[in-house]
Amino acid sequence: MEYGEGIPGDGRCLFRSVVHGAWLRAGKQSPSESLQKELADELRAKVADEFIKRRADTEWFVEGDFDNYVVQMRQPHIWGGEPELLMCSHVLQMPITVYMREKSSGILKIISEYGQEYGKENPIGVLYHGYGHYDVLRSPVSSASSKLRKRR
Repeated sequence: MEYGEGIPGDGRCLFRSVVHGAWLRAGKQSPSESLQKELADELRAKVADEFIKRRADTEWFVEGDFDNYVVQMRQPHIWGGEPELLMCSHVLQMPITVYMREKSSGILKIISEYGQEYGKENPIGVLYHGYGHYDVLRSPVSSASSKLRKRR
């Protein structure tokens, strides 16, 4: 069964989860906490650059002033969300699937998919807890979750 990895809630949990998931997807061992932090900050910087590169396509979906948003997003304590997940998929050129656990059943349900143009096999799995925190999903998605996808 899949489970969240226990990513620290230090403002960079989304970026840590994606970096960790990319390592697992590549068949590598989990990065150390300090390396994970360093790679997460690198990914954040690349995501901010990607926003600027794709400004014409992204300006409309960021809140408030675009330039200010990008400056804020470069700060290590600022939380990432859906726009950042989309940019992560472009930076890494990998699919990212976000899951959330249903309260009643405990079943993982797909809530968002990004980067489908980079393939649909073996996406980076991220678990969203619903209160601004993300964890990496450690193992491949079970068939029960795949059935949920087909019903969508």
